Amino acid sequence: MSRLPPLPPAGGARDGEAGAGGGSDTGRGQSHIPTPDPSRKREGSANPVWQGKYLEVLIDGTWEFVRRRGAMGAAVILATTDAGEIVLVEQLRRALGRRTIELPAGLIGDDGDFDPATTAARELAEETGFAAAEWVNLGEYATSPGMSAEMFTLFRATGLSRTGAGGGVDGEDIVVHVAPIDGLAAWLDAARVRGCVIDSRLLVALPLL
Repeated sequence: MSRLPPLPPAGGARDGEAGAGGGSDTGRGQSHIPTPDPSRKREGSANPVWQGKYLEVLIDGTWEFVRRRGAMGAAVILATTDAGEIVLVEQLRRALGRRTIELPAGLIGDDGDFDPATTAARELAEETGFAAAEWVNLGEYATSPGMSAEMFTLFRATGLSRTGAGGGVDGEDIVVHVAPIDGLAAWLDAARVRGCVIDSRLLVALPLL
């Protein structure tokens, strides 16, 4: 198994690599991950066999999988405070029938804007009530590639400041948690004890803390 090269320091691209979002005075969209080639086509031939309002089921050969209509992905935010804390959200997920502990996240393109960095900033504010001064694009990942076509872009957000109460919109009923990074394993264990499910996307983010 080959080793991946170490990540460069947060906040900048490797020499010769362009930032995925072009960057700005606040650092939004900066990246050390090469931008995926949008012209690259998927392999195989998938045909939809059922469509709902938001999702569709497809078959490629004998393989069944689901994807969001409109080719929407997600922006996921790893937000940390200057005090060594991580910002998490808790909400009821209907597919599980249980409350989950997750990183703040939201769909890219559900409001017509398909820019991942803009979506990340909006969702962080809506769900948690925080704004970030610095943003780093940590790349694109598959959520559950065995059954879903969904991809998400992970962002690191730092330099946080409170701008509102959070809690989401349209009855999302999101609870905001600010948990100590040093005691995060014990904090998550306590959440499990009270019946919460831990979102697997935390596994991607935890090594980056």
